[in-house]
Amino acid sequence: MRFIKRILVTLIVLVLALVGISYLLPGQAEVSRSITIDAPPNVIFPFVNSMQETEKWSPWLSRDPNTQLSYSGPEAGVGNTLNWSSDHPQVGTGSQEITASTPDQAVRTALDFGPMGTAQASFELQPEGDQTQVTWGFVSDLGLNPMSRWMGLMMDNWVGGDYERGLTNLKALVETQG
Repeated sequence: MRFIKRILVTLIVLVLALVGISYLLPGQAEVSRSITIDAPPNVIFPFVNSMQETEKWSPWLSRDPNTQLSYSGPEAGVGNTLNWSSDHPQVGTGSQEITASTPDQAVRTALDFGPMGTAQASFELQPEGDQTQVTWGFVSDLGLNPMSRWMGLMMDNWVGGDYERGLTNLKALVETQG
């Protein structure tokens, strides 16, 4: 009986320690990737300033060709919104709305993954001679949920590869059209 009591006390102390440590972890998850595209910002901008255009290079839609997509708001710029729904766990269900748009420079979006949480995404276009460095970023507030904070440590591994694939797709799309 003492042995079982020791195991239970040890488990309780371990759980409390993990919860306590979680509050020392970052309160935000951030992911960012960049690529240089052989085109000026004004050629790239339309592909990041419209949810309909992002469909052409999205790294997630190839995972589930049956993903249901719907759009609302204007065709591009602030208010342009994408809603998606998929049974595939790596695609899921959610929405993304453009919340800020500076022509040929930057686009900001609000992401809503339903019960999975919310995030902000951004595209920054920085001219470099005849080329443009495109940076795709993601920030999510993890709140006070201990499990979210531990999962936040893995966000770069989970999303980073997708961002790299998406930027590579964008580069190929823009450079073949030029």
